[in-house]
Amino acid sequence: MGEDLIRTKLANWERYIHEAENIDPLIRLAVMHYQFEAIHPFVDGNGRTGRVLNLLFLVDKDLLDITILFLSRYIIRNKALYYRHLLAVTTEKDWETWILFMLEAVRTTAEWTTAKIQAIRELLDETASAIRRKLPKTYSRELVELIFVNPYCRVNDVVKAGICQRQTAAVYLNTLADGAFLEKVKAGRENLYINPPLLALLSDHI
Repeated sequence: MGEDLIRTKLANWERYIHEAENIDPLIRLAVMHYQFEAIHPFVDGNGRTGRVLNLLFLVDKDLLDITILFLSRYIIRNKALYYRHLLAVTTEKDWETWILFMLEAVRTTAEWTTAKIQAIRELLDETASAIRRKLPKTYSRELVELIFVNPYCRVNDVVKAGICQRQTAAVYLNTLADGAFLEKVKAGRENLYINPPLLALLSDHI
């Protein structure tokens, strides 16, 4: 497929995304994903790029606030069906089965994501209660929430969050590590303070 043809097809794809406002956005999502994969504009990475574009489209249509819908999970778990339905659109014009597959991907992933967010919130609250009970001099809600922003944090993260100065931040994080709430790991010249339960929860994605 020559460059001019690819550009023409991508222009058509873009117009469909922005102009087909009479079609439900989730159906448009399924159609635009097929179109992008069929055009296959890159030598590699078309699948990953297409899935990122799905999320950006949902954000643009106000169906997501942030790009947290991990559609790749469903597609990877159902890879054979995914490719079978993609091919069926090309060879048999079987749009209905493909669209239903993608709608199921969105539904299933949304339910899974909601459950994951709820589990993180519950873990945060449980951790906050345990720290407040066992380490009352170290506890603050702001500090607990900070160690849940990412699965690890640094002393600088505590300082930048305005919780305390550097020396006190190091004391707080070391105290949490001594209390088995965090795991202290040396990384070059600095220490990383890993939140193992949060990391395990985030890693459980397949």
